[in-house]
Amino acid sequence: MDKAKLRQKIGDLAYEVPQNAATERAFTGKYDDFFEKGIYVDVVSGQPLFSSKDKYDSGCGWPAFTRPIAKENLTTKADYSHFMSRTEVKSSQADSHLGHVFSDGPKEAGGMRYCINSAALRFIPADKMTAEGYGEYLDRL
Repeated sequence: MDKAKLRQKIGDLAYEVPQNAATERAFTGKYDDFFEKGIYVDVVSGQPLFSSKDKYDSGCGWPAFTRPIAKENLTTKADYSHFMSRTEVKSSQADSHLGHVFSDGPKEAGGMRYCINSAALRFIPADKMTAEGYGEYLDRL
């Protein structure tokens, strides 16, 4: 899909975040304070990324997860933008910028905090996962 059609399909912010590594303002994303049962997929490709089972309220202003649904669905790289040293998280299929990962998450869940932009995600509710082709992930909820 060309860039203009993708922008039209998903909207301006959902385009800018994954395609141009933009960031939504803290506490403004639709999934920050959202805890329904289901999975979160890449807004661009539909690749499964995170389970609601691993989502928690970190207080950081963006959706936070302790781990991805499958490690191979994410890639990471060093990010030194904005005078900071961080680790960028991207989807492996579409190379979408998702957010960053930090080592200050809940210790009992592995210690990681995947701080992800809502605009880079699409939520699939548990009761629609099978119909939308994500039934194989129901056991991860």
